[in-house]
Order: sequence, then structure tokens, then C-alpha cells
Amino acid sequence: MKDGVNGVALGVFIFFFLAVTVMGFLAARWRRPDDEQSLDEWGLGGRSFGTWVTWFLLGGDLYTAYTFVAVPAAIYAAGAAGFFAVPYTILVYPLIFTFLPRLWSVSHKHGYVTTSDFVRGRFGSKGLSLAVAVTGILATMPYIALQLVGIQAVLDVMGVGGGENTNWFVKDLPLLIAFGVLAAYTYSSGLRAPALIAFVKDTLIYIVIAVAIIYIPIKLGGFDEIFKAASDKYTAAGAGGLVPAQAGQWTYATLALGSALALFMYPHSITATLSSRSREVIRRNTTILPLYSLMLGLLALLGFMAIAAGVKVTNGQLAIPQLFENMFPDWFAGVAFAAIGIGALVPAAIMSIAAANLFTRNIYKDFIKPDATPQQETRVSKLVSLLVKVGALVFVLTMDKTVAINFQLLGGIWILQTFPALVGGLFTRWFHRWALLGGWAVGMLYGTLAAYGVASPTQKHFGGSSKEIPGIGEIGYIGLTAFVLNVVVSVVLTFALRAFNAPDGVDETSPEDYTADAGDPGVEAELPPATAGSTH
Repeated sequence: MKDGVNGVALGVFIFFFLAVTVMGFLAARWRRPDDEQSLDEWGLGGRSFGTWVTWFLLGGDLYTAYTFVAVPAAIYAAGAAGFFAVPYTILVYPLIFTFLPRLWSVSHKHGYVTTSDFVRGRFGSKGLSLAVAVTGILATMPYIALQLVGIQAVLDVMGVGGGENTNWFVKDLPLLIAFGVLAAYTYSSGLRAPALIAFVKDTLIYIVIAVAIIYIPIKLGGFDEIFKAASDKYTAAGAGGLVPAQAGQWTYATLALGSALALFMYPHSITATLSSRSREVIRRNTTILPLYSLMLGLLALLGFMAIAAGVKVTNGQLAIPQLFENMFPDWFAGVAFAAIGIGALVPAAIMSIAAANLFTRNIYKDFIKPDATPQQETRVSKLVSLLVKVGALVFVLTMDKTVAINFQLLGGIWILQTFPALVGGLFTRWFHRWALLGGWAVGMLYGTLAAYGVASPTQKHFGGSSKEIPGIGEIGYIGLTAFVLNVVVSVVLTFALRAFNAPDGVDETSPEDYTADAGDPGVEAELPPATAGSTH
């Protein structure tokens, strides 16, 4: 580890940070609408993005600082089990091809801004809509915090902020500045800011990965030496070499499957999706997004490279930034750090917008001020987006940084419990609204209690996301077990409630809504002139 501040790397990092800051504020003028005071404009970019903007936006949304820092860090610490992120991103794209176009169509037809809007419209249940909204907000908070942890990891490796004994304000000042800038341009420009910055972020990431996958192996003697060093480390640690032990295969498979089911339940994924201008844009993106999975597979190899390079860190999240610091020339290390930093800013902005939209549409408008105007909705959403980021910042500054990934995994357990209501509702009205609410409650309760009982070397509770599967005896992903319980309870309760003729909610959608496109007759007519987001 180099001593002191890496001035050259810091200078390059600041250059890119200032560039994207300027872009963030200028984004307010990009495709400026006649009326900016609506959630359609501030929170969904006017639903106007084409194929490439959507591709970059979704890529910037899904492949985050978590991807850059935590995935190779998991491989650095635990071996090939950390590769679960690669198969799950391969599984997810055929899955979303089946339901995302349907969600886009019905949302465009009825002006839905959030998944909770759809759930309320489909099942006529504000209670179920509230459950989905609260789950989305809770699951998003630690995800935003993880992005700030990624920025902090880069700053730590560059030597910015001083050592552990430095005054807390001085130490955290760079992160506070980054947070302030993020909050300001998100408030000003809404979703247009991360959409524009995503071009820079993804370009930098592809450049860094391409260089790293060629340059670092050359310096380390080739991939044979890299894999040998990694295998020797895992064998010595009793981890079974490069291949996961048989005991961990259920964990690997269930975590990959559960994560694939959960990924597009996150509010920020749906926000980026609904910002597209047509159904066909969504279909195209499900076919070209796998290019990011190729990048992810190469990125994961950095964990092996960190081992071969002799990187020693007490916090695994510093492994990859430290690898870049040790192996790259200072100027290119700055480029790599900028890629991670911007890779945190883009998704953090989208996540805060998505969480704010959920609060505004499905808590504030539904339960506090039903007659809120589009201008009031937008103002509340802007303020809540700031509060969400403050909450994430408090998490980062007050808690042990090593627990961030575990709380994000807990969020994955939670968000998966919204799958039956959202995806099930896109294909069938058979489930009863109260049954779905009961299934959600059981899944949330089991998932939270099971995760609470998992310990790790650094945490007494919430130390992981895997536990013995009841009735099977294998160790598996808690979220998937909770999801199965959720579905079983929803099915059983639906049979019972239908047998007793329990009152059903009103479905405001019709079958043709799920295949409608932007240019279809009658689609635009249902949207109010200033905003599609004020139909309820």
C-alpha cells in the first residue's frame, strides 16, 4: 500500500467527478419538457428514452459500485462461490423478457409511475400497494448505502481523509462533498441526470475492465499463475480450491436463482424501465443487456488477480481499489477510481428517485393528501429523495462498513417477497388481494427472522443470507425459501377466500392494456395533458 495521498490518481478522479457534476446539472436542460412539474418528467425522464439511453441507464442502474467492489471482493475472500452474480444476471434476462414489456404497456396506458401503482390498480387494494411500497423503500436504503461505501473505499485507498485517528469530520469530508453534489443534481435534474452520466460511467467501466483483464495478467505472469495463486490460497484455507465445495452448491444455486427473481423487483430497476418510450425499447434491451454479463464475468476475475498480486486488506471491499492502486500507473488508477466513484453516483441517484416516487405516489398521495397536485407530488418526491440519501449517509458514517453487503442482501430477501403480487398480477387476476398480502407478510417475517439468526465473524445478527432449508436440510438462500412460503400461503389463502366469497378489489386494467404500445390508438388519450403520473 502506498503511503500518503496519491496526488495524480486524486487529480484524475477529481477531473472526472467535476465533469459528471457539470453533466448532472446540465441534464436539467436535456430534452426539457414544456411542464417539468410532474413525476413523469422529474422521476421518469418524460418516459422518452430510446434503446441506447435505456441500455446505458439500466446498465448504470444494475451494475453499480456493488458490482465493482463487492463481487470481486467476495471472490477474493470466499473463492468461486462469489461468481453467483454471473449466472444470476444470465438467468434474469429471459425472465424479464416475459414480463417487463407487459408492465411497461399497462403502466404507460394508465400512467403508473411505480410498481405499487400497478398493484393497486390491478387488485384494487391500497393495503397491498402500501406493502409493496414500504418493502421497496426498505430494500433500497441499504443498496444506496452500499454505493456510498464504494465511494468511501476508493477515497480510503487514495489516502484522502487521513487515517483512523483523524478527526471524523476531516476524514468524512470528501464523502460528504460527494453526497452533497449527488443530492443537488438529483434534486435539480431528476432521472435525466443519471441517464446522461451513465454514458460516462459505463464507458469508463468498459475501458478499465478491458485494460485490467489484459494489463494485470501480463504483470502477474499470466492467468496460469493467477489461478494457481488463488487455488493455493483457497486450498490452504480449507475452501476446496477454485471449485466450491459440494456442501455449498445448494447455497450457490439458490442464491443465483433468488437473486435473478429479485433483481427487477427493485424500484430503481422499474424506474429505469418505465422511462423508456416504447414497449419495443424494453424488448430490445432484454436482448442486449447480457453484454453487461460478459463484463461482469471479467470483472469477477479481479478477485483472483488481487490474490495473485498479494493484496492484503482487513476489509475485503478495499481489495479491488487496492489492486488498482498497486498495479496501474497512478494516472490510470485515477481513471479506475473514477469508474467506481461514478459507478456509485449513477445508481444512487436512480435509487433515491425510485424510493421517493414510491413514498410520494403510494404513501403521501394515497394516505396523506389524495388531492395532491402534480406540482405537489414532484416537490414531495424531490424532498424525500434527499431524505433517503441522508439516511444512507448516516448508515455509512455510523455503522461498520463491512456489514453493508449483508444489509443489502437482507434487502434482496425483502424485495423478492413482492414478486407474486407484481409478476403474478401481470399474468393473472386469480390471486386474491388479501391472500397476496398474507403471503407477503409470511415471507417478510420468515426472511427477516431467519436472517436475524445468521451470525458472521463481524456480526452477531444479519451476518449472511443463507440458512438451512426447512424439510430439505441443505443450506440455501433465505430469500428463496421465504418466497416459496409466500407463494404457498398466497395459493392456500386464495382458495380459502374464494370459497368464502371474500370481496375482491376492482381491476381497473383490461387484457389489451398489457400489450399496448406508445403509438396504439387510445393509449395517449388516457394520460392527462401535463402528467401521466396523476391519474389516481
